[in-house]
Amino acid sequence: MASASAEDSLIARYFMPLATDPGAFDLGDDAAILKALGDDIVVTTDAIVEGVHFLPDDPPDTIARKALGVNLSDLAAKGASPAGCVLTLALRAADDGWLKPFAQALGEDTARFGCPLLGGDTVSTPGPLMISITAFGRVGAGRMVRRSGAKPGDLVVVTGTIGDAALGLDVLKHGAVATALADDAAARDLLVGRYRVPQPRTALASAVRDHAQAAMDVSDGLAGDLTKLCRASGVSATIDVARIPLSGVAASLVASGTVGIESIVSGGDDYEILCAIPQNHIEAFARAAGLAGIAVTAIGTVTAGKSVPRFLDAEGRDIALQRLSYSHF
Repeated sequence: MASASAEDSLIARYFMPLATDPGAFDLGDDAAILKALGDDIVVTTDAIVEGVHFLPDDPPDTIARKALGVNLSDLAAKGASPAGCVLTLALRAADDGWLKPFAQALGEDTARFGCPLLGGDTVSTPGPLMISITAFGRVGAGRMVRRSGAKPGDLVVVTGTIGDAALGLDVLKHGAVATALADDAAARDLLVGRYRVPQPRTALASAVRDHAQAAMDVSDGLAGDLTKLCRASGVSATIDVARIPLSGVAASLVASGTVGIESIVSGGDDYEILCAIPQNHIEAFARAAGLAGIAVTAIGTVTAGKSVPRFLDAEGRDIALQRLSYSHF
């Protein structure tokens, strides 16, 4: 019998232990089976690339958690429960010192979120490291929450806090935020943690499914992603900037003038849920969020028309945003 290839050995050592679903066949076949169980299967995929979504010296465990988390965030915003995932890993070298903590963290989070590894591919690359995960979720037939259902009068609601991840990236790049927080290691760590390891709001999926007219996750920036949701729904929105939830650190940086509100609302990597909730559902949605341990905040209202959403200051004046979101191109 021929000996296993280096790639087969790598897969067996690091990733076969993660393939806990029977349909993965211990990663010993060319494909897997994901049972629908009578539900619709929701499919989403996101890649993260070295130098774009994470920095070359980011710890491998945080890279693994981010690669999975950004996909789970999409599932949560669609009202879907995780069912499994496949992984494509493009490596410059099979480095045990990198692969071991990467695989361990990925295994911990696939178990934590109920999203077992079903298969994938490993390839070598001379270029930047790239991790692509395709995640599958289950939702009742016809119940996936799309971007396109928002209606005038709905409340614009977000989870968690906005802007921390973009500030964390500034810390890692030794920018103005890093300088302002030079004597506050705890604040720097909080922001960096938000950038490196998103917290997918999977516990809120059922509440999104039950109460949201439209939803998506905030990945490229609140202003830009709200614009996408409104465009898909054929509506606009008015946002009260003072109501956008900020962490204490972010609020102090805005108050001191270290960063402007545009950095907060157009920065990427928040991975919070943005949704349109009918006003007669907001109390039930907030109760469900409270039970899930997730903060939710109404920050504005969906309005008729197709103009770009308006962001208003405390005096009700329009804030002109030069940039709405991060863009790859």
